[in-house]
Amino acid sequence: MESAARRSGGGVWEGLYRMVMRRTPIYVTFVVAGAFLGERAVDYGIRRLWEHNNVGKRYEDIPVLGQRPSE
Repeated sequence: MESAARRSGGGVWEGLYRMVMRRTPIYVTFVVAGAFLGERAVDYGIRRLWEHNNVGKRYEDIPVLGQRPSE
């Protein structure tokens, strides 16, 4: 039993293939951009998690140490 989208040649994966993966330069650009954005998202998430788990233990949170000399 084939679905209607499969019979008509449409579908999400078919559209993605036609738009991105058919030409090598576009595919490589898609992969590099995805890796860059994925790295940024993971870095942001891990940083937020670390800051959440270390509230009050960081250098900036200690009143005596975290003060910067005023000029």
